[in-house]
Amino acid sequence: MKFLVLSRKPAIYSTRRLREAARIEGHGCLVVDPLRCVLHLEGGVAKVRVAGEDLTGIDAVIPRVGSYAVEYALAVVRQFEMMGVPVLNSAAGIALAKQKWASLQALAARGIPVPPTTLMRFPTHLADTIEELGGSPVILKLLRGMQGAGVLLAESTEAAESIMDTVWSLGEDILAQKFIAECRGRDVRVLVIGGEAVAAMRRKAKEGDFRSNIHRGGVGERVELTRELRELAVKAVEVVGLRVAGVDLLESRNGLVVLEVNSSPGFQGLEEATDKDIAGEMVKEAEKLALKGEDQFRILNF
Repeated sequence: MKFLVLSRKPAIYSTRRLREAARIEGHGCLVVDPLRCVLHLEGGVAKVRVAGEDLTGIDAVIPRVGSYAVEYALAVVRQFEMMGVPVLNSAAGIALAKQKWASLQALAARGIPVPPTTLMRFPTHLADTIEELGGSPVILKLLRGMQGAGVLLAESTEAAESIMDTVWSLGEDILAQKFIAECRGRDVRVLVIGGEAVAAMRRKAKEGDFRSNIHRGGVGERVELTRELRELAVKAVEVVGLRVAGVDLLESRNGLVVLEVNSSPGFQGLEEATDKDIAGEMVKEAEKLALKGEDQFRILNF
């Protein structure tokens, strides 16, 4: 088979491992920056060109969409969907995961526990909001952001007001979330592939930080995948509409809560903590998807 990994950074760990895993399984694997793709529509026919050549013969696409030029990257994923090429995560699923508030709405609507969270636009609402969230400190999150970027801890109402005024003046939106003190600097990441929770780790922030992201110096340790963790993570990924995703959860005194669903999770820390071949699992899921697409093609042309 021939797989395509859409990634802006071919040298990063996750992209390199996906290429390596595909080759170990005997597949060809291209890595292309989605921003270098030229999209063309004519007479109902969709094409993708790279360096002046039509990109054809792709059996499945593995999108790795970051936080830069998201709309363009999603347009590329949709183009392949139009061309009938199976994609590991759909453009619609990625788009929902990227919208922090919309994804929280979707999760909450399906009964999945999320932290108490508020979205507002007027400074006069701030004091009441912080009180409703249990008082300071509170977590503030830009609606766009990843790997801990755009996540701030406001120790007081005054600090929160200053941060939010600055963000609003830049035309951005920001949500306020209850600070769950017992979970400070600690969360659980569960990786779901093809409707199954395949690995989990507990992440701990570096000293002095409240964000547990591995990319920000956090460390991961293997954690047992309990039935509750499995079921909650799988359901959250299903709600957002993804095949491959990382689910971040907090172990609060009142039980597990889902922080977010990540459509392009980094997995270096997870592979190191669990000794599992995450890249290989993702490639196997791409194989299944490609074979399913071939079977559907045969049925349509029987």
